Amino acid sequence: LYFNILFLTTHRSLFIQGFYSLRIISSRNRGGNTAELLDNIITSTPLQVIKRMSLSTMDFNESSDIKKKLQDVRFRIRKTLEECNRSETSVRLVAVSKTKPVAMLVQAYEDGQRYFGENYAQELIGKAEEMKEICPDIKWHFIGPLQSNKAAPLVKGVGKSLRCVETISTFKVAQKLDKAVEELLKVTNEESSVGTEARKPYRLIVYLQIDTSGETTKSGVSAKDAPFLASEIAEKCHHLSVEGVMTIGATGDFTCFDALVTCRKDVAAALNRDPDNMELSMGMSGDFEEAIKRGATSIRVGSTIFGERDYSKKK
Repeated sequence: LYFNILFLTTHRSLFIQGFYSLRIISSRNRGGNTAELLDNIITSTPLQVIKRMSLSTMDFNESSDIKKKLQDVRFRIRKTLEECNRSETSVRLVAVSKTKPVAMLVQAYEDGQRYFGENYAQELIGKAEEMKEICPDIKWHFIGPLQSNKAAPLVKGVGKSLRCVETISTFKVAQKLDKAVEELLKVTNEESSVGTEARKPYRLIVYLQIDTSGETTKSGVSAKDAPFLASEIAEKCHHLSVEGVMTIGATGDFTCFDALVTCRKDVAAALNRDPDNMELSMGMSGDFEEAIKRGATSIRVGSTIFGERDYSKKK
């Protein structure tokens, strides 16, 4: 009887993965007790390692491939930043993992990736639950269309690991998110102070999704209406923090990036903020280098890291 046992060992902040085949000889041949041997393996293995064993369905080559692709994207980011004379820390990489299995995300996390983007509320809620113990520092960005009735389940299901919702285009959705965060804080007592030092309460970061292309297939608030929406959220949604703008743009039309830069200035003026201190979320697998050249501070890269998506199992 053969079992594939996944061993994970810690070396500084990296987890090194290897697969070994363990042959368990039946008690009839060697006098050993198979159940007892497996029990010893489990009881002597840390909980987080056991969870990784249950989550990982990838072989060593697949794991190495994700690591290589992730490192390649990071190299391309650094190279582009050097060409623009920008700091290496001036761009955030959000790894877009929609439709991808948790095992793939864990591999990227173990290679240092912390920001992950998901497009579907239910999928994000499920992944957040599976990964909350083994990936405690993960930071989720919701980057898909969000219906108002999904706002409360999203916040409740993901909790404070939900760092940012990038797709705000109506006050109704912002209001629902604000109420959901308020309820979350009541449950977790985050608004109370502990001892002599008050803890900074959790606030959900939001970006306004801007329609920069005019395409019917793209969502977003118009650049003209964005400053008013930003002001309304800032004034009435005290558990949200408007920190930037986001766009998808038309494929190959880089003027959409320029339009977002202009829109950020207008939104910042409405909030009495320095535009350079507000985020520009733009650029994906096919155009993130051009987006960086035009000022992006956050890019969303998926298929270049995880491979093409499989929607056959999406409901």
